[in-house]
Amino acid sequence: MPQINTGDFRKGVKVEIAGEPYEMLDCNFVKPGKGQALYKTRLKNLLKGTILDRTYKSGDSLEGADVHKTDGQYLYKDNNGYVFMDNETFDQYTLSKEGCGDAVKFLLENAKCVLLFWNGQLIEITPPQHVILEVTYTEPAAKGNTATNVTKPATVETGATVNVPAFISNGEKIKVDASTGEYLERVRD
Repeated sequence: MPQINTGDFRKGVKVEIAGEPYEMLDCNFVKPGKGQALYKTRLKNLLKGTILDRTYKSGDSLEGADVHKTDGQYLYKDNNGYVFMDNETFDQYTLSKEGCGDAVKFLLENAKCVLLFWNGQLIEITPPQHVILEVTYTEPAAKGNTATNVTKPATVETGATVNVPAFISNGEKIKVDASTGEYLERVRD
């Protein structure tokens, strides 16, 4: 991969440090009164999710990471993890539960998602921003509590728990923000 000079450091740039891919979360240019200019960076390890703070001098460079995104689809869960398909090549990839993180809590089979690859290996998935799920279980609302902003936990068809308004009942469909797990609205058929 090509070398990325400090002048090209930007948020979102993918670099390789010690053989692992990192994404730049933040990059600040600092020019002290004397001496060389500095680039203070905050980097996220794309394999482990850890954050790294590093400072680089003007003229330093890092190797670019061979990272690319493609459209994919969640197929099913098996004993090894979660199976996804690349929509362009139709190749199937398995990602462990730890590798998926909380992203799969709101994924239904055949849901579209974005796959992130590093050196031909699937390392991360991004679910759709909003998903529509059916409520499989929630306690009935207490009489008189339906007009306020009181919330209660509800289990959705994927097994995840979402806090919903008191007026939501079993069998209803709701729209959920997949990145935060927050209830957005009730969906009418």
